[in-house]
Amino acid sequence: MITRSHRPLLRLLRYGKPYRVQVWGAIICSIFRTLFDLAPPYLIGVAVDVVVEQETSLIARLGVQNPLTQLLVLAGLTVVTWGLESLSQYGADKLWRNLAQTLQHELRVDAYNHLQGLDLAYFEDHSTGTLLSILNDDIN
Repeated sequence: MITRSHRPLLRLLRYGKPYRVQVWGAIICSIFRTLFDLAPPYLIGVAVDVVVEQETSLIARLGVQNPLTQLLVLAGLTVVTWGLESLSQYGADKLWRNLAQTLQHELRVDAYNHLQGLDLAYFEDHSTGTLLSILNDDIN
């Protein structure tokens, strides 16, 4: 039979349950960051298409006939893509970092409360510094 102490990942996931919105926001930002990170190589391919095909390129079929204008449109799309990638990376990093710090704080408070509830005899047999060091390392 598996006891509660053998399911640390499930216990950790329970701590994150109240932060589902933040977790989903961070996941969505991470997905968008990845998609925007994949866009520049595609835009380079479209630029090569403009140079080779000119008036019959993909962008020309969308209504922009002049090759120079097509390249300017691509330059604008590239700048917007990099901006959106940077913005989504900032959002993902901030959300994940804040979530991690919040969960670490809650784990530390709960672990400290647990230690406070232990009998004094427990502390006579164990070094307090060692307990705090293990506690801190495990939570990190």
